[in-house]
Amino acid sequence: MADDDFKVKKTDSQWREQLTPEQYYVCREKGTERPGTGKYDQHFNAGEYRCIACDEKLFDSDSKFDAGCGWPSFDAPAESENIKENHDSSHDMTRTEVVCNSCGAHLGHLFPDGPTQTGMRYCINSVSIDFSPEEK
Repeated sequence: MADDDFKVKKTDSQWREQLTPEQYYVCREKGTERPGTGKYDQHFNAGEYRCIACDEKLFDSDSKFDAGCGWPSFDAPAESENIKENHDSSHDMTRTEVVCNSCGAHLGHLFPDGPTQTGMRYCINSVSIDFSPEEK
């Protein structure tokens, strides 16, 4: 997908300056962090999760659940228009890739095996998101 398809447009050099090497690997090169290593896997505070690359609101804490897979899991995006789903046939698998619809950052994958009413599991890399706590 071309960067022209997204509102936030930056050069490769600009992304490399903004993101850490791990964030760049996951968000721009469609990498994956090792399971169980991400800071938001077992994080269940009230608030919202935003794109690390452009600050777009992606998920609310009330949609987060422990899938036991080693990555943060959500059953629905905060706003469906903020997430884009792409067909992914890499690594000899057929999956649905999830990207930020504002900047194109790779977030993770969507699986139809969630335990909630939606039946969905958005399996998201911790390094691709940032948490904003709910204001009291």
